[in-house]
This record gives sequence, C-alpha cells and structure tokens, in this order.
Amino acid sequence: ASDSHIEESVMRKLSALLLPAALLSLSPVAGQASEGASAIASAVSAPGRPAEAVTLDASRKPAAILSFLGLKPGMHAADLVSGTGYWAEIMARVVGAKGHVVAYEPDQFYNDSEGTATWNALLSREKNVSLTRYPFEKFTAPAASIDFAISNLNYHDQYWESAKYKIARSEPADYVSALYAAMKPDGIVGIIDHAGLPGNTREIVNKLHRIDPAVVKADFEKAGFVLEATSDLLRNPDDDHSKLVFDPSIRGKTDRFVLKFRKPK
Repeated sequence: ASDSHIEESVMRKLSALLLPAALLSLSPVAGQASEGASAIASAVSAPGRPAEAVTLDASRKPAAILSFLGLKPGMHAADLVSGTGYWAEIMARVVGAKGHVVAYEPDQFYNDSEGTATWNALLSREKNVSLTRYPFEKFTAPAASIDFAISNLNYHDQYWESAKYKIARSEPADYVSALYAAMKPDGIVGIIDHAGLPGNTREIVNKLHRIDPAVVKADFEKAGFVLEATSDLLRNPDDDHSKLVFDPSIRGKTDRFVLKFRKPK
C-alpha cells in the first residue's frame, strides 16, 4: 500500500475514535454542565454576600461542592436546615430568575431578633429565596417540588435530642421519607456531614455531633434514594473523629464526607 493509502486509513480510524468525543462536547448535557459550572463560579465570586459568609468559603468550597452535586440554572432547590442562609444565597444566584430556592429552617433555630434581622436582609438581597419554618421533628414539603437539595452538617441532628433546644427524639426514617416524597423524579440530594466512627449513632451524635457515613447511606437507600457518587473534597485525614465538632482544635476543619443521592426517575 502507498503512504497516502496508509495515511488515509489511519485518519479514518482516528476520526472514528474522536468523533464521539467531539459530539459529546457539543451535546446538550455537556453544555448544561458547562453552564452550571459557570453560573456557580459567578454566584460565589460576585459581590454582595456577607463578609462572614465569604470567610467560610475556604473551608466549605461551595463552587467545587455545587459543581460536583450538579446544581444548574432554573432548578427549584432546597437548603435543608438553612441556618443563616449561606447555601441558600449562593444557590439562588445559580438557579437565577427561572429557578427558586426554599430555605427550610426549624422553628427552634434562628428565631430571635438577630436571626430575624439576618433573614430579612438575605430575603431583601435575593428575591428568589423564600423561608419556610417548620417544627424540627415534623419536616414537610410539597410533593415532587424539589429538583435539588443540600443538607450541610446537619443530617446527624435527626438522631439528636436536646431539652435545651427543645429537640425531641424523632425518627430519621420519617425525615428521609418526607424528603423522598418532596423530591422530583431524578432529583438530587447532597449530604455533607462530620464523619464519625461506627457505633451507637444516637450516642455518638449527642456526644460529638458526628455520624458514620455508612448510616447515612443506609438511611437514604432504605427510603429509595440511589447513591450516585461520593467526594473527598472536604476530607481531613488528620481528624481522628474522636473530638466534638465544636472543639476549638478541630472546629471548621473536621473530616467531612459528601454524598450525592438521586431519586430514581
């Protein structure tokens, strides 16, 4: 065979190999992923967020976390046990005017004058965020209303009891079942929490506010969710899991796991 024929044969083989990749790069899925990553980066870096929230970015890595979990413009998202709205505000910027974020916050938390002022300011800044209050032990949300939900450092509290904060004993299975019903088919739930050792989950939670990731996986899979991916973005191998998460030596630096669940279509 001539050199030209050999070259032509090689080129045909290369084209067969490269064409699928080229088509993938032009596919709607790839385009949506790129759009999501761009919107997330802009949401985190744009001015206007409180200084104390921006300070948390170094440890929480919001751009990387939301990109891993798959938040995209136009989604209807939920910030579960929102606190002061750190994630709700970022997500509102990502989903944009065609999307919406509901911050679910238990009645027991952030209901004083300072907490009210913080939330009033956030709701004034971000028009597509709404705040929904509910009793900690009785989470509910409209059926099939959520595309994307995130729970940051609080799922373990489903096993927590506290007379001080008026948190009665509740059943985590009830919470996860309610969340499953609230998610749309193909909806995503991201769980970030402080890693704990195996053992008596309620005792570990009440003592250290940590949870074994295997417990979380089992709880969500029992409710019908599928574990789609895990991430080491927030892992810290220097944390031996023996300290209370509020211990000054480890606070803000705990070993955290990130789990991505999906509700089947």
